[in-house]
Amino acid sequence: MTGEPPLTLRVNGEERTVPEVAADTRLLDLLRWRLGLKGTKEGCRTGGCGACTVLVNGESVLSCLTLAREMERQEVTTVEGLTGTPEAEAVQQAFAEAGAVQCGYCTPGFVLALVSLRREHGASPPDLPTLANELGGNLCRCTGYYAIVRALADLLGVPVTSELPKSTFTVEPGGSP
Repeated sequence: MTGEPPLTLRVNGEERTVPEVAADTRLLDLLRWRLGLKGTKEGCRTGGCGACTVLVNGESVLSCLTLAREMERQEVTTVEGLTGTPEAEAVQQAFAEAGAVQCGYCTPGFVLALVSLRREHGASPPDLPTLANELGGNLCRCTGYYAIVRALADLLGVPVTSELPKSTFTVEPGGSP
């Protein structure tokens, strides 16, 4: 027994009390290793990839940069908590139709970020370049983002414009990426 106090929070709509949570425990580690919610991924450990995105009181948060103790009495939603909801199903359908899923490692973070964006902007989303910029904290090494941005556009009913690159990098003729 370490003598650390327990932590009580709501995870996916259910109140959970986790015994002996150290002050330096990250929310990511609490979710994955103490609560068994493996949908939240660890990518970079520095908050630069978005794979660890969860919702805290409805807002996107990077769980690798958040101390679990800060979540006392807060509502945390992981990708598992969205399973079967109309929001998650809409995002999943948009991803499937746009071909926005490859290996799937980043998908939970993108799903939560998109659900948060959709909630935030509701019936009046800004233009697509602005929305694409808001997803800048989520990285995908497989799809080149265009399919993800197209899925977002379809989801929010925003037209895709020629202002967006079709890839995250540009190759000049005869050059290499």
